[in-house]
Amino acid sequence: MVPSGSLQQSDQVTLVQSMPNDLMLGNMLALPCGAILKNRLAKSAMSDSLGDGCGNPTESQIRLYERWAEGGVALSIIGEVQVDSRFPEKPGNLALSHQSDHRALQSLASRSRLDGMQLWLQLSHAGALSHPEISCPKGPSALDVGHVQCQAMSLDDIRCLPKLFAEAAALAKTLGFDGVQIHAAHGFLLSQFLSPLFNRRTDHYGGSSGARSRLLVEVLASVRDAVGPVFPIGVKINASDQLEGGLTPEDALEVIVRLNDVSVDLIDISGGTYFPGAKAVSDRSGNGPYFLDFARSARRRTQTPLMLTGGFKTRAHATKALTSGAIDVVGLARALALDPALARAWLHGRDVDPGFPRFASTSPGDVTAWYTMRLTALANDQEHAFALSPASALEVYERRDSCRNKQWRQTFADAQSTT
Repeated sequence: MVPSGSLQQSDQVTLVQSMPNDLMLGNMLALPCGAILKNRLAKSAMSDSLGDGCGNPTESQIRLYERWAEGGVALSIIGEVQVDSRFPEKPGNLALSHQSDHRALQSLASRSRLDGMQLWLQLSHAGALSHPEISCPKGPSALDVGHVQCQAMSLDDIRCLPKLFAEAAALAKTLGFDGVQIHAAHGFLLSQFLSPLFNRRTDHYGGSSGARSRLLVEVLASVRDAVGPVFPIGVKINASDQLEGGLTPEDALEVIVRLNDVSVDLIDISGGTYFPGAKAVSDRSGNGPYFLDFARSARRRTQTPLMLTGGFKTRAHATKALTSGAIDVVGLARALALDPALARAWLHGRDVDPGFPRFASTSPGDVTAWYTMRLTALANDQEHAFALSPASALEVYERRDSCRNKQWRQTFADAQSTT
């Protein structure tokens, strides 16, 4: 085994254990910073919406991450942890700052890190997609598209962002988390800057692909300065926005190349956006992981470890993608909402694949709400009694958020007054 901290940033992906192809899921992986992932299965970031409405973790949220640790994944990433309480995705998010409940966060970090699992925080800023009931959304450019309206950020707003992310990352390290992932996908702020559809700026943060990626590079550089050389930093980016005029695979590959100039330990490839009119990634035709072809192209442009999230529904899919050499880590999301112990089964060579539900008809947001409420059931060890339809799940989900909107506004009243 390579001891943590012994590798230099210039080192490439290193396999520290060899197994036959069929058992490659169990190979350990040394990240460039020296941290070790015990296998190749990760719980990708999802918005579990289990915060207390004041930006802090709950006992239910801690239990959820304990269950995934017990289930055998090497890495679990807590989604949508906000670096600025003025711009949250939802009132169930965590918000990381010096006014957070540090004791509760330390409990989340320690109790959820079982059997060698690493627990990372996905640091985010919702930008134009900030929840309007508790925010005055801002993005790279002013927008009025469907239910999304936002103001344009000033240059001063933008210049504050690298420090916000860096301070949050440093706090995550102090509180005992094992790493951070910078969220630059799915239509949230850093993703908005990368997209020519949403970034129409004419200063040096807009225009060319290089200019649009400037903020992401600055954020990553500031985060590395704040946490030092041996603390893992990941980044999540879109292979495509799935929107006409948005980020294309060609644009995204240029971003991959630019990431070679900063210190990143794991690039998580995903796709799609929550903006109006975007196709759901899960509606893509074909069987198997989404964006695997993009990952193959990315592999030719970087030696940074690659994680791919989305579309892994069988152990065969995961094994084939890893043995192809296109990726280094399999990111699982909804599969682990259906079966939190799936990783352990796959690692023991069992082709136990989750039964993904088929819904006769759905409305926008229904299916996402169904999976979110499924996470709530897991967090309370009540998944066997979970029987909500997508429509009823959305109703319960929205009712819960409505109650927490008031809590968020009261907790962060001073911050909101400066928006």
